Amino acid sequence: MSNAGPEDAIRLDLGRALNLVQGETLTWLETGPAHAGRQALDPDTMRREIGDVVLARKDIGTAYHLAVVVDDAAQGVTHIIRGEDLLDATPIHRLLQALLDLPEPVWHHHALVRDENGKRLAKRDDARAIRAYRDSGMTPADVRDLCRAQT
Repeated sequence: MSNAGPEDAIRLDLGRALNLVQGETLTWLETGPAHAGRQALDPDTMRREIGDVVLARKDIGTAYHLAVVVDDAAQGVTHIIRGEDLLDATPIHRLLQALLDLPEPVWHHHALVRDENGKRLAKRDDARAIRAYRDSGMTPADVRDLCRAQT
């Protein structure tokens, strides 16, 4: 890829990847309140809704999906706690773990804290920090209610 431009990417060929694990039922344990229980990878849904996932690009190096799976395994992470906005990434991560023969962690996807307009709070969006809510007089219960109000 020496002549590759920034738009060029190394992608996971989803069809080939799913064929490699064919006959294997890939599951994971989800402990989050919205989807608790053993979940199973659905190849048809993945083909229809996800497609070939970017694993690396010349301009950014390793992309999120590959980086997080390898990093979690390298650190011996056994429980992954993430916001529910990342729930849809779990089948991709589970597939990569199986392809790379990495251990299967337990997942917990929690509700997101949202502002009064329903927008999720995120550092990348320069969202107000939880500390600011506390400093304005909100109790921990008030902050938790911001999560519950949106579910």
